[in-house]
Order: sequence, then C-alpha cells, then structure tokens
Amino acid sequence: MRKSGASAAQDTETTTPGLGSQASLMPVETRAAPSENVVGDRVLIAVQAVNVSRLSTHPVPIVPGTLIVVAGAGPKDSNGAGKSSFIAMITALLGDEQWRFASGAKSVSELLFNAELAAGGGGRSWASADHGYIVGVFAGAHSVDDAVTVWLRVNQEAPHLEIRWIQGVRVAAAASEAERVARADEVWATLPRSAGRRDVVARDLTRFLYGDRVRCVSFLSTSVRSKVATNLLSQPLNEISPERVFEAIAALTGLDAELDQEREARRDEHVKRVRAAQAVELLREFEDESRTLLETFDRRDRARVRLADALRCWRGRLARRLADAARRDESLAGDLERSRAAGERAAEAIGMVRAEIATLKDDTMERALAEARRELTALQSRAAKLDADRAVAENAVDELRGWIPGLEERRRLADGRDVETADAELVQARLRLNEALKALGVADREVEGAGAALDDAEGGPAAAQLNALTEAGVGATGLLDAIDVAEHARDDETASGPAGQGAAALGARGWPQEHAVIVDAADLEAAARALRALPGSVLVSAAGVTVVGSFEAVATGREARIKAAEQRLHRARDTQETAAGAVRVAEDGVAEAGRRLEGARAAVQLADIERRLAERRATLAELAGALAEVGPKVGEAERRASTLDFRARTRNMEVERLEGRRARHEADRDQARDQAAKITSDRDALGMDALAGEWGGTVDGAREWLESLSEQERPLTAEEWWRAAERQLDEALRDTFPGDDEEMPEELRFLVRQRGEPGAGRTAREQATFPGVCAALSSYLRGQEEYERHQRRQIESQIATRQWDLTASAKGAEEAAQSTAVHRAALTAAIKARLTRVAEEFEKLDTSYGGYGATLEFPVPPAPADPEQRWAWRVTPKWRRGEGQGFVPYNRRANTALMDEKAVKLVCAAAIASSGGGHLCLVLDELGRNLGKEHRREAVALFRRIGETYGITVIGALQDDMEPYAVDACGQYIKLRRSSDAMPYNEPPVIIGHDRHAERVRVLASAVSR
Repeated sequence: MRKSGASAAQDTETTTPGLGSQASLMPVETRAAPSENVVGDRVLIAVQAVNVSRLSTHPVPIVPGTLIVVAGAGPKDSNGAGKSSFIAMITALLGDEQWRFASGAKSVSELLFNAELAAGGGGRSWASADHGYIVGVFAGAHSVDDAVTVWLRVNQEAPHLEIRWIQGVRVAAAASEAERVARADEVWATLPRSAGRRDVVARDLTRFLYGDRVRCVSFLSTSVRSKVATNLLSQPLNEISPERVFEAIAALTGLDAELDQEREARRDEHVKRVRAAQAVELLREFEDESRTLLETFDRRDRARVRLADALRCWRGRLARRLADAARRDESLAGDLERSRAAGERAAEAIGMVRAEIATLKDDTMERALAEARRELTALQSRAAKLDADRAVAENAVDELRGWIPGLEERRRLADGRDVETADAELVQARLRLNEALKALGVADREVEGAGAALDDAEGGPAAAQLNALTEAGVGATGLLDAIDVAEHARDDETASGPAGQGAAALGARGWPQEHAVIVDAADLEAAARALRALPGSVLVSAAGVTVVGSFEAVATGREARIKAAEQRLHRARDTQETAAGAVRVAEDGVAEAGRRLEGARAAVQLADIERRLAERRATLAELAGALAEVGPKVGEAERRASTLDFRARTRNMEVERLEGRRARHEADRDQARDQAAKITSDRDALGMDALAGEWGGTVDGAREWLESLSEQERPLTAEEWWRAAERQLDEALRDTFPGDDEEMPEELRFLVRQRGEPGAGRTAREQATFPGVCAALSSYLRGQEEYERHQRRQIESQIATRQWDLTASAKGAEEAAQSTAVHRAALTAAIKARLTRVAEEFEKLDTSYGGYGATLEFPVPPAPADPEQRWAWRVTPKWRRGEGQGFVPYNRRANTALMDEKAVKLVCAAAIASSGGGHLCLVLDELGRNLGKEHRREAVALFRRIGETYGITVIGALQDDMEPYAVDACGQYIKLRRSSDAMPYNEPPVIIGHDRHAERVRVLASAVSR
C-alpha cells in the first residue's frame, strides 16, 4: 500500500482562495436575519479546538467520505492523548442530538480544559478555561471556494453554547499555542452575530446550521453526556429490545417528529373527549347543584322563622330573669337590715371587755418581774464563772504536781553542781576528747606508713629474679641490696665515694641495676636457665662482664630492711591502741559532763514549778471563798423571781379569759359584717340594672309581659326559656349552614366556634354570644334573601345553556376521533414505507459486504390507550446465516463479531434511508473493541467501504491493540500526541492520507493552515 503524509502543524495566517489574504481581520456587518441550513450540502473538511480538553490548537484537516481513525500516544500508552475529547468535539459541532441542544447543551462545557484534572499527572497547575472554541470548516468535497467556517463558543456559564459563522476559511493562526488561544478571542470578536443582535444558541444549532437534517450518528463509550435515544452501537445488538431498536431507527430516520405529531393528535382527541364527558358531568352537577341550591333556599326560609322564634324565647328568658331577680332582691333587703343590727350589738360588747382588759394590764408587775430575773441571771453567771475558774486552777495544780517526781530524779545527776559549773566541766571534757582524737589520727597515719614501708621492703629491687632463683635452688642477692648506700646517693649520678663510683660505673638507678642479681660464677649457667622466662635480668658474677667476684655467702641487706620495717609497724600499732583507749575515756567524760549539766538544769526547772504550784493553791483558796459568798445570794434571787412569776401568771389567766370573750364578740361582729357584705354582694350579683337594660324596660313591664302569656308559657322558668331559644337557634344555624359551610361569615364563624368550645363555662359562653350570633345570622339571612330570589331565576337559564354546550362538545369529540384515525392511518403507511426502505438498504449492505441477506420485521402495533404514551413499534432485525437459509431473528445466539457487523450495517442503512442523499458522519469510540483479532481487519475495512460507497464519513478512535489493523484499512490516519503529563496541551498531531486520499489531505491541510 502506498502512503504519503502532510503535517498539520503549520501556523501561518489563513488565506482563502478568491478572497485574498486575511492577515488583518476586520469586523463584519451584523446580519439582520439569519438563514437556516447555513452549511447545506457542504461537508466537514477541517476542525480546530481551542481550550478543549488538552487538545492542541492546530487545525486538523478531515477527509470526508472515508474511514478516519484517531490514534493516540500519551505519556504511557494511547490513554491520555485526548482521542475521546477530539471525537466528542466533532459530534457537538455536527449537532448530535445526544448533547441535548434543546436543553442548553450544558454537558458540552465539560469538554473545556480542566486545570484540576491536568495537574494530577505532572504535579503542576494551570488556570482552568472558562470558555473555549470548536471551529469547523465546511466546503465541497474537492474545493474550498464556497467554504463556510462555523465557530462554536463553549462557556462554563449559560449560555453554554454560542454559534457564529462566516463565509470562507477563518481559523485562529499564530506561531504558538498561547498566541493561537489569544487569536481565537480576537477572531470571535470580529465574527458577525449570527442572529441579528444576538448569537444563535444551543437550541437552534441544528436548525440554523443543518436545517434539522441528521448529520451525525455517534457512539461514545466514554462520553461525558447522557444519551437521549438508544444507540445500536453502544452494546451487543442481541441485548437491545425490539422496542429500543425501533426508537434508534426512528431517531436516525426522522420518524420521531411524526410519532410526536401522532401523539399530539391522540392528546387532542383525548382532550375533546374529556371535554365532552366534562360537559355531561357539568350538566349533571349543575342540575344537582341547582337542586341543592333550591333546597338550601328553602332551608334558609325555615331558618328565618326559627330565628324569630329563638329571639322570642330569648326575650321570655330576659323577662323571667328580671322578674325573679326583683323578687329575690326584696328578700335580701330584709336580711341585710337584720345583719347590720346584730353587728352593732356585738361592737358595744367588745368595747366593755376592752376596758376591763386595760385595767388588768398595768405594767408595774412586769417591771418588778423583769428586774428580779435580771438580778438572778447576773448572780448565776457570776457563780458559773467562779466555778469554771476553780476547775481550771485545779487542773493546773494537778499538772504541775505530776512534773515534780521526774525533775527530782534528774536533779540527783548534778551531784550538787549548779548549771554554770556543769557547763564548764562539759567544755573541758570536749577539749580532752578533741586532743585524744588528734592523737589517734596521728597513730593511724603512722601505722599506714609502717605497713607501706614493710610492703616496699618485701617487694624491693629484683624481687622477681630472686624468687625465680630461689625456686631453682640458686643462691643470689640483689645488686642494689649488696650496695648499702643512702637512697639519695643511689639516685644521684654525681655521688662521690666508693659506693657512688660503683653505682656510677653501672649507671643511674633503673634498668639494669634494679633487675641485677649477684650469683656465684659456678651457678651462672643454672641461674641463666632459671631466669630464661625473665628477659632483661642481669647476672653479676666473677666470670661476668660487670663485677667480678666470688662471695662466700649471700649478702643480707634485704632481710635487715624487712625486719626494721616490721619493728616499726609493731611500735605504730601499740601507739594506735593507746590513742584509741584515750579517745574512749574522753568520750565517757563528755557523756558524764552532759548528764550533770542536764541534772543542774532540772533543779532550776523544779524550783520554778514549786513556785507556780504555790501560786495556784492560793488562787484556789480565793475562788472557794468567793463561791461560798455568792451561793446564798443566788437562792434569795430565785425565791423572789418565783413569787413574782406566780402572781404574773394568775393575772395573765384572767386577761386571757377576757380576751376570749372579746374574740367571741368580734367573731359575732365579723360574721354580721360578712353576712351583710354577702347579702350586698348577692344583690349586686343580681344585676338588676343590667337585667333591666337587657330587657329594655322596667320590672313592672316585664311582669306585665309575662302576665300576657298563655297558660302554658306563663309558668316557664328562665332556664326553660333558654333551652327553647338555644334549640331554635341551633336549628336555624343548621338550616342556614348545613355541615361545615365555607360561606359562613367570619364574624359568625368566630362566634359559633367560641360558643361551641368544650370545657367549663360553656353554657355561660353560649348565653353571652347568643345575641351576637342571632344578630350576625339575621344580617346574613337578610343579605342572602335578594340573592336567592335572583338565583332562582338564573337556574332555569343556566340549564338550557349547558345542554347546548353538551351537544357542541360531543360533536367536536367525534370529529377529533375521525381526524386521529386518518392521521394514524397516514402515519402507519409512512412508518411502514420508511422501515421498508431501511430494510431494503439493510439487505443491500448485507449482500454487498459479505452477508447472505437481511431484513426487518415490524408488525403494526395497536395505538396506546394512554394519550401521553408514545406509539411503541417493535422492529426485529433478521438475517440469513447461509446461502438459501431462512431469516434468523437477531436475538438468537451468535458470535460478537457477527452482531457488531450487523449493527454497523443496520445503522448505516438507517442513515442512508434518512439522509436523502445528504452527507452523514458516523463517530465511534473504542473502534472494534469487542471484536476478536481475526475479525478486526475485516470490520474496519467494512466501515471504509460503506463510507466511500455511500458518502459516509466514519471517524473512529482506537486503542493500542487495534491500531495495526486500522492503519492498513483506513482512508485517513490522525495521531494525537502528548509525551508528558507536565505539558498542558498536546503536541502537533500527525495526519496521514492513505492511497488516493493522500493528495486531497495535502490540499486541505494547505487550505486551512497556510
């Protein structure tokens, strides 16, 4: 296969043949009235996206009438390159109704660049786009001379879609992505408004651009929008019901509008039938209402009579209450006079008793009794205080006496010494103890020094060598032990004398002198073997290198030093024991001096306690004398107070007796006053003036009215009159307002509700509201009287009018039914004809592209009874599975590849049958995703052949595994590229035209991007 390509990444200013350069874009005059079907028979030859997802802003040429595959190269694989956004943008441009343009196409705004989604991969953030553009160039299949450029502005806010167009090629061209985005806003501002002073919006897109003709059929598996009609490519064909198959074909062939018209006709018929039924019902209801009104008018006439009877009974109650109250008032007046006389007599008796009480209540005895009680209280308080003081003194004496034995025992320890002498002796004892401790410390240090000297003598120079030679049985002595010199002479390198010269001859003290031993020359070899383990030892013998000599015996300087050190240690330890004994004696002396000082102090304390004890005993003697003196005075005061108290109690008993008599007289007086007040209250409660006012006359007039009654009514009580009035009023209300009538005046409704409230005092409320209820009811009945007379005249006229309306409605319903039947018959013929044509095209496509023949089965269904229900048809696709075989329904089990092939052919057949020869664009996402590997190349080739044969542009998006099969079979190849998530937009796309379309791709690319 021969391939050639043309890059679409050219960003020069756009020019249009015949129009000249457009480097300077000038505003165009605003059109006054837009025309419909602006695109007409032109086809889409190029598309540009601005701020749509992450798509590049480079114009992309489109080859019409063939298969166009859209591949992708994202950061990892084909995902993320924007294939779905690209083909979704094309469906919005071509007016795919699944975007719901009639509802504003809000979901189109979700195609705009989203910074939040873009920042998820690269870790960077950009500003989200609040608007963007979808630009489409439409022209003839082989020329751009009559091209039209359509601009769709996509907004986040309403209106979500605005449409403008202009003759010629007008796209946003610049050197970079950012410049092209800015250029798009400038170009949009220069475009003329498409609808006069405003722009065409989403709901008018298909009408103004394509004349309501179907230009696009799509299947977007990853679409951001919801689908309106069933898509035959959205799932395996055998999973779609026959009803949904018909809905899909109806949407493709334009039968939706005709079905909606049929439904409207059924709705109109239903409305007119309902109207006729309503006319019958209204006539019946009016007759019923008229009958009800007449009955209501009769009830109200009866209510007027009963209201008059209720008012007469109410007046009888008022007359009876006034007459009974007058009789009761006369009786109460006599009782009031008697109560006032009894009160006056009780008041005189109270005055006499008060005079007697005043005589007895002289205050001389009270003063004497109070004085005696005060004197008794003072003496009792003094005696109590003296007794308490004596108890305190006795306790103090007992406490002091308890301390004396202990102090006397401690005083004996002083041996007759006073405090000053004992303290001086303690100071001397402590001084002696300190001296003894110092001597002990000196002795301890001497012992430590002697022990160290002994250790030094025992472990002196060449001790290891001497011990080794002794174990080997070799006699030897240390060199330094053989040379008896002073220590300072050993260390002095410049010492004089024979010893000093000998030491100087051997060198200063140190190695080898401290490790040198003297042995006999005969034992030199044995000594060397014994000291083999002590390298560095020096042997001095007559045959040696150092001192030559032979000794008759071993020198004894080391043993002498050890013996002297041991004697020094013994003397130091004896001195230490003597010093320790002296310390113990001094410590005993300090303890003895301390005890003597404590005894001397106890003697001083004992003298102080004896003095205080003598003072307390003197105080006890004084208190005992005072108590003996106060006792007789207390007894005398008690006797005097008791006598006065008895006399006071006797007088008080007499006063209490008189107070009781006065209280009884006051009770009688108060009772008389209460009785009088009660009688007065009862007279006031009769409310003679109010009763007379309610009656509207005098008592005599009420008595005369009662006397004029018949023998049956004359003895009736006020309660009986009230019951009769209440009964008449209730019947009048029921006759006027049967049930819960809405016509009851608000004032009357309030009074009726108030008098009918349950609970205590209901009768009082009913009586209080009776006049108001009667007045309101009477006013209402008077107001309704004229209305009722007028209504009686109108009823006859209304019945005649409604009978005429019933006749007219029945005639209209019959005519609507005939019209609906005619329209349904015509629509049935049209649907059958359209489906027959689809079946024919389905047969042609199937037999032309590898099938054995296919058809559609579509029985005519009955019209639905519900006027709101759509007329549901059932379409069952069928095909032959072999030559000469019968048709098999589509919902029989079959392989997926066969189902997808038939679905593509059925969609194309419906589109061909409905397009009327016009261009159609079929957009597919995930092209061939359900096909096995052995069917993919054939299915893609089928799309291309059908498209080129019938002028259908098939645009399909691919996944990676489908790309090798589609590249060889397509007519145009578009690859969208984005190498990193850190990039906000795609790289320039790669567009390749295959076979005979290669040159056309170059021409289109040059036309839209130079």
